Amino acid sequence: MLRRTLTLAGAIILLGGLAVQAVFAAHPSAAGSGIGFGPPHNRTVTVFKGFYDGHKDVYVNTDVSSKAQAKKFAINFAPKLKSSPMSATSPMYFVVGRAAPGQLAVFGSEPGGTDYSPLWQEFIVKWKKGVKPVLLTSDNATLAKQAKGKLTVTATKVILNSPILQVGKH
Repeated sequence: MLRRTLTLAGAIILLGGLAVQAVFAAHPSAAGSGIGFGPPHNRTVTVFKGFYDGHKDVYVNTDVSSKAQAKKFAINFAPKLKSSPMSATSPMYFVVGRAAPGQLAVFGSEPGGTDYSPLWQEFIVKWKKGVKPVLLTSDNATLAKQAKGKLTVTATKVILNSPILQVGKH
């Protein structure tokens, strides 16, 4: 199995398939500051892929403001996320119902962008009747199809905490 190592804010992420093994340790900048993260340990978490501007990014779901989604997807219910200011979130688009083969979630930003946040406001995308779904790989393409009347995009009040762990190739 191919494994690549990434260092992200004190975490070493070993990517292999759709799972990520994380080894959490004290960040070097915390040394001598009295801040301690505790002893490192290994844990396997499920990761997902989503599109941003035509490439795939890898992300993990940790918390959500919807109790029903938390239960359904076995992640943390975090009711305080509901009070997050929308300026602290980015849009994340989920196609429901009919979809093109290979359709994944679509991000409105990614790490490195000035508008990136690991907090996402969920938007529901539905293709209109009689329109053949195509693969949506960017927020711009999604909004362009909406402007042409091909699909609907509906904002929800659900906030999802899903940090992007790896940015795909452009």
